[in-house]
Amino acid sequence: MKTEFKTLLFDVRDNVAHITLNRPDAANSINEEMGKDLMHAALCCDEDPEIRAVLISGAGKIFSGGGDLKAFSSKGDQLPYHVKEITTYLHAAMSRFTRMDPPVVAAVHGAVAGAGMSIAIACDIVIAAETTRFTVAYTRAGLVPDGSSTYFLPRIVGLKRALELTLTNRIFSAQEALQWGLVTRVVPDHEFLAQARALAVQLANGPTRAYGISKRLLHSGWAETLETQMENESQAIANSARTADAREGITAFLEKRPPKYKGQ
Repeated sequence: MKTEFKTLLFDVRDNVAHITLNRPDAANSINEEMGKDLMHAALCCDEDPEIRAVLISGAGKIFSGGGDLKAFSSKGDQLPYHVKEITTYLHAAMSRFTRMDPPVVAAVHGAVAGAGMSIAIACDIVIAAETTRFTVAYTRAGLVPDGSSTYFLPRIVGLKRALELTLTNRIFSAQEALQWGLVTRVVPDHEFLAQARALAVQLANGPTRAYGISKRLLHSGWAETLETQMENESQAIANSARTADAREGITAFLEKRPPKYKGQ
């Protein structure tokens, strides 16, 4: 597994993979190398049994300003090829983070724009510092959204609001994002990272496989009929019932003690 990254900080503590976007001098903007790094980081998180939760944050003053437009400007006629390459890596990462068993927590602060916003809202849980500002940003540069935002944004806020945010690129606050369901919790600036880490550690001590099955059920439900989705639920709960964690959870409940999950 790849463990050295050029644009990310990556370490595993307390069964939590800490992924930090680490291009602070470039607003943590996403270039080709960061796309590759995110893809490999996602693969590591999906394959390493020690990793039972993921925490994504940004180094420096902001979470991420989105795509690296300075790099885009240098590509000339090769820009379409360049953005296809970046999105190939980025989209593989977002798909893997969404489908993997370990829950993914985002800790966001400062500015969350463009592909940075796409990454944030695709995470399972988002903790935002109270002064965080969000913007879709793409059409301001004559581009269109990527990184999964056209999938997640209308599902979270509704089609009309998603259109308004995408077409106007207006800046909105963490409180607005909370009201619309784009973030899970808004906390004081000096606490956002600590609270996000505490939550990630809590999740890392939970029934990891049950978390993953639940994530996939909730995402698949958008495209299924009621009866098909209920059959998917029936199959899924039967599969989860085969796990050691399910046996431990049931036993702990009956014995009136906290469960000790091992992610198995």
